[in-house]
Amino acid sequence: MSDTYKALTRKYRPRTFEDIVSQEHVSSTLRNAIGQKRLNHAYLFSGPRGVGKTTMARVLARMINGIDDSVDGEALGSTLDIIEIDAASNNSVDDVHRLRDTVRVPPQKGIYKVYIIDEVHMLSKQAFNALLKTLEEPPSYVVFIFATTEPHKVLPTILSRCQRFDFRRIKVGEIVERLRHICAEESITIDDESLHVIAGKADGALRDALSLMDQVIAFCGVTVTHDALLNALNIVGQDTLFDIIESIRAHDSSRVLSILDSLLQQGNDMQELLIALTEMLRNLYMARDAKNLYLVEATDETKQRLMKASSHFSEEDVLRMMHLVSEAQFKIREAAQPRIQVELALLKLTTMPRAKGLSELMEALKASPHAAGSSSKGPMPSAPTAANSSPKGSMPSTPTSTPIATPIATPTSALFGSPAINRPTNALRSVNLDEEQHTSGKIEGGLALAAQAQEDIQPEPEHEVELKELFLHDIRAAWSDYIDEVKKTCKMSISHSLIRSQVIDIKGELLTLECDDEFSRNILQVNQRDLMVCWKTVLGRMLTLEFTLNASRPKAVQDDPYARFRKLQQEDPKLKMIVDVFGAELDY
Repeated sequence: MSDTYKALTRKYRPRTFEDIVSQEHVSSTLRNAIGQKRLNHAYLFSGPRGVGKTTMARVLARMINGIDDSVDGEALGSTLDIIEIDAASNNSVDDVHRLRDTVRVPPQKGIYKVYIIDEVHMLSKQAFNALLKTLEEPPSYVVFIFATTEPHKVLPTILSRCQRFDFRRIKVGEIVERLRHICAEESITIDDESLHVIAGKADGALRDALSLMDQVIAFCGVTVTHDALLNALNIVGQDTLFDIIESIRAHDSSRVLSILDSLLQQGNDMQELLIALTEMLRNLYMARDAKNLYLVEATDETKQRLMKASSHFSEEDVLRMMHLVSEAQFKIREAAQPRIQVELALLKLTTMPRAKGLSELMEALKASPHAAGSSSKGPMPSAPTAANSSPKGSMPSTPTSTPIATPIATPTSALFGSPAINRPTNALRSVNLDEEQHTSGKIEGGLALAAQAQEDIQPEPEHEVELKELFLHDIRAAWSDYIDEVKKTCKMSISHSLIRSQVIDIKGELLTLECDDEFSRNILQVNQRDLMVCWKTVLGRMLTLEFTLNASRPKAVQDDPYARFRKLQQEDPKLKMIVDVFGAELDY
């Protein structure tokens, strides 16, 4: 390596349109404009950092002035015909006045005098206004090229006088190809998995990827191994993430806590771990369907591992896990003990029940002979107990005053509060035994006594009750009582959203409400179960709710959630006091 070593970001900066990665839509347009002599007097290049905005500006300046490729791109700024200005440090009106004075001087060698203003959004409003007249009617030999990462901060009057080009975030595959080419030029040995790690860490910025590559080469030398790369960049590796997923699948809480402790001992950042785990879960979700594998930016080997791991989880499981990890990312930012928050999130992942088990339970309930609300004739079957083998005349024993619940056959409709079925009123609820009966028999004797008592009980036959058909006037007559019930049992945000809604229609057990805005509808939909229970209290029956939007209200005047929250504080002094004293926030 020579003494005049240049960083890879400087050494491999593109000098032609063909060298620029992933911005063909800009390159081809500018190339055609030059060929047709339809060059505009002002351009605006916008996009994320490190995607080639300033590089494209230099290439354009080089092409329109016919500067040879042998001249380094950084040397262009020292010529009299190409002036580069950093708006972050030259953003005052005086700086723009000096620029206007130099615009009057024609180019010395080239055809055009090019002004490249980087981070143009940093100019003050007064500076923009001072530049406006010159930008609108510049001399025929002047071309302005503005580069910015935040085009929304540029004044509309400036934007309207420029041709705007939006640069794309560079894909992982394109960054990998560029890195592979540079490694070949530099005689660097590196595997594809490591290249994908660097490209993924760069987050769509080729400049960041080259900087990371420089760091890795400085750490590893000309031969880069995957483990050494992970140590150099302090990144959570794919193998570790797959170990966490396997621990979650096996419900192994001890293993997942051990992995976390090992990562923290190695100096890994907890926020980076959660970000990597979120991306892993996202890829796991995509890998559930082979048609979506093109959305996963990884090596073929990693994709196969993702497909195998995804087969152990349902779609609902992966979505719940993504939600938990994403929620933990926000919590640890302000947590006094962020490690505990991360551990809590991982423990939730490993201990939460699978959606498949819940589905099987629901199917079993539906398949139950009592699930359809059918009445059973004859005595209920008694539970198997140890009483049959007990000596005749012996008294079974149980712990002191312990209620022993007996299995009561209950229709599914009764579980969900439907009044259509009259439940047995004389069913045995519990059996309390005297304190002296607590002997070696313990709980088995109590179960035997409860089962024997149950055999003597004949449940009353269940019969259906004719339900009165509901009409709109019935709902509107009960509406005020319903609002009061919601205020008593639900959050204030729910009742406020309900007050702003209107009754539209009722068909059978389906009640349609029209909401004033999208925010109110979302709140009501999320809390639909509680609202249905409130109807049960008011009318004695649960109604299914459907929410629509008021189409007549313009979307532009809808309040955002935070504006609504401020308005609620103004209307309710108690809520205002809670916010001021306890620092309450909008929970949605």
